[in-house]
Amino acid sequence: MSLILTTGGLGFIGSHTCLNLIDKGLDVLIVDSLINSSIKNLENIKSVLKLSNNSNLGKIYFSEGDLRDHQWLDSLFAKQISLKKPITSVIHFAGLKSVKESVLEPLKYWDFNINTTLSLISSMQKYQCNTLVFSSSATIYRPVESDKLFENSYKDPINPYGNTKLAIEKILKDLYMSDSKKWKIINLRYFNPVGAHNSGKIGEDSQGPVSNLFPILEKVVSGKLDKLSIYGKDWPTKDGTCVRDYIHIMDLAEAHFAALNFLKSNSPQNVSVNIGTGKGVSVLEIVEAYSKYNKIRIPIQFVSRRLGDTPFLVADNNYALNLLDWRPVKTLEDICVDSFRYIKNKLLLNKGF
Repeated sequence: MSLILTTGGLGFIGSHTCLNLIDKGLDVLIVDSLINSSIKNLENIKSVLKLSNNSNLGKIYFSEGDLRDHQWLDSLFAKQISLKKPITSVIHFAGLKSVKESVLEPLKYWDFNINTTLSLISSMQKYQCNTLVFSSSATIYRPVESDKLFENSYKDPINPYGNTKLAIEKILKDLYMSDSKKWKIINLRYFNPVGAHNSGKIGEDSQGPVSNLFPILEKVVSGKLDKLSIYGKDWPTKDGTCVRDYIHIMDLAEAHFAALNFLKSNSPQNVSVNIGTGKGVSVLEIVEAYSKYNKIRIPIQFVSRRLGDTPFLVADNNYALNLLDWRPVKTLEDICVDSFRYIKNKLLLNKGF
């Protein structure tokens, strides 16, 4: 039996992807240091699976540890071989992810994001696990004002977080070139993952600093912030606010399943694809949709532009659609309603709603 290792599998993207894989009958071993995630997510995943009518669920396993502990990681791969259930593929989610924090603490980001990856691929190489899906990011691209981004668009990150993602892609390319008849590697360049599972039991629950729109929206909805600050109203966009490509987390989770299937059924290669909807939505449009679909009011205030922000970040996703036989199906309404449902459930559990 095959086993998929997911690093950082209890984070926002990891937890939803693991849930999706297990629901499809695949066995998953989650590894997480819990630096910016919570063990509660493991119980939440299990509680969602218990509600499933699927009689063909995969199995879920968990091991807490830091990927930079190479001896521990080696022992994990070796143990699975001794159990006759070797790790056959890896989805590498693990990494620090705050753009703002990366600017303030670049060495922390270079240490964690690069060294976790080097340790991981070293163990993979040693134990002959040659299939890897890497969580990359649209932050590797040079910012543009109005054009969609293609996979061959110019790469020029403007923050340390993006620099680490691009550096890892280069490391993985070098690894592939060292033995191109063996390695199967795909880099999924995420745009803006948002939303939550429709059960309301798992969603985005950042442990560290937050700077993205939806986690800040949650703070407003839960009363932790009085108003949503919108950074700039004079951007060269349709309404003066920044435009982003927001993709529902379950569409993104499905992209990982499609990526694994693609690698499994094709010859060794190293490929990169944009994972987005191909549709741009402004900050104001998000606020209006969130208010409309959830029947709530979101107080806003305009403040000055934020250093490092760009006016337009939208994917051309045609390559992913064709290569992976995948397409996003969730709507903006799904994003807003599922996100709000998760917030309400969390607040009810904490008796704050």
